[in-house]
Amino acid sequence: MDVIVTPTPNLQGEIGALSSKNYTTRYLLVAALAEGTSTIHFPAHSEDSDAMRRCIRDLGAVLEEDEQKIVITGFGSKPKDIKELDVGNAGAVLRFLMAIASICPDVTFVNRYPDSLGKRPHQDLIDSLTAMGVEIEHNEGKLPIRIKGGKPRGGHIQVSGNISSQFLSALLFLTPLLEEDSEIEVLHDLKSKVVVGQTLEVLEQAGITIHADEDYMRFKVPGNQSYQAREYTVQGDYPGSAAILAAAAVTNSNVIVHRLMEKSKQGERAIIDVLKMMEVPLTHENNVVHVKGNGKLKAVEFDGDHATDAVLAMVAAAVFAEGTSRFYNVENLRYKECDRITDYLNELRKAGANVEERQAEIIVHGSPEGLPGGVEINAHYDHRVIMALTIVGLRSKEPLRIKDAHHVAKSYPNYFDHLKALGAQVEWVEAASL
Repeated sequence: MDVIVTPTPNLQGEIGALSSKNYTTRYLLVAALAEGTSTIHFPAHSEDSDAMRRCIRDLGAVLEEDEQKIVITGFGSKPKDIKELDVGNAGAVLRFLMAIASICPDVTFVNRYPDSLGKRPHQDLIDSLTAMGVEIEHNEGKLPIRIKGGKPRGGHIQVSGNISSQFLSALLFLTPLLEEDSEIEVLHDLKSKVVVGQTLEVLEQAGITIHADEDYMRFKVPGNQSYQAREYTVQGDYPGSAAILAAAAVTNSNVIVHRLMEKSKQGERAIIDVLKMMEVPLTHENNVVHVKGNGKLKAVEFDGDHATDAVLAMVAAAVFAEGTSRFYNVENLRYKECDRITDYLNELRKAGANVEERQAEIIVHGSPEGLPGGVEINAHYDHRVIMALTIVGLRSKEPLRIKDAHHVAKSYPNYFDHLKALGAQVEWVEAASL
């Protein structure tokens, strides 16, 4: 399905932030790794979290769910002997479960999205698990991946952090279950350190002890630990809300978003700071963000490494700012569902934006008067790109048609419903040429 975004000068209303995808997937995993019954309140519903639900069920967890919560009876350190797992298009779920699958005898992760997840590299995690005694068959570091595990060894483990922090998080979930104590050393740079902080926060809540150096480059993990069955509450999601807040910033708006914690460990919380730097009128009090946008924004410079999943929304806002904005230290955007620098900027140019790229930078020459629009653009099956391009459509002079916009469901299935509730003119249409 495609979406046609018609220019919308005014947005108004209140919504509750969707629940955090990152926290939901982590809570689902630690609940499955516990013996006993855990409860997760306000879990996210997205393709990613649904992929984790499906996979932990296949591995032996029992799940019961209603509208408010999910109750999980875990399999502990003894997942079911299963031959195949399907993570859909969810990279984080794949990587976390590659580590957990190493305590299974023989699991193959299938490749159902050859043009998206099928192109993403996992070699750094494969190297770490192989050094731990796990036999892995793979396609040059990509799916399909077959893991012949059973008894991975702890000890001194090295993992590269310069492509994704998810490889490190995967090892942090696995190593507490091993017989030996482990020391994990991160090689090169570590991307998205804030997200590692979320992993450590969830592990601590699940009763796991990990000693982390302050810079997150070395970890000591005692072996023979057990995950504890607990009760968890999922906080509101900043990465998805970043797009809503940016849409409010570029229009004349009076928009309120609930359930966004001021002291959240989500790095994408920086969307609030960036919009303030852009001189967008907003307040953030009692977990409520209130934007009174006037469509006038100032250019910014921002280090995007700790707020990876909000950068595209920030760039969309900067397209309409006065002056030149620069988002730097964002190379890891290239290794997502698509190349979120080259692919995204190519689509912005089609809509009329003046943007430049470097290997690890996005440069935006703002167009406060708006963009021409009036074109069909390709979101490359990427949920973050879909959301960001929608923001641009709201301030274009002619409608934008975004192809395959249904892929927004990967993280935010009701994104367009929320925008419509605020007054945005968006319409689903069958996928066909204009």
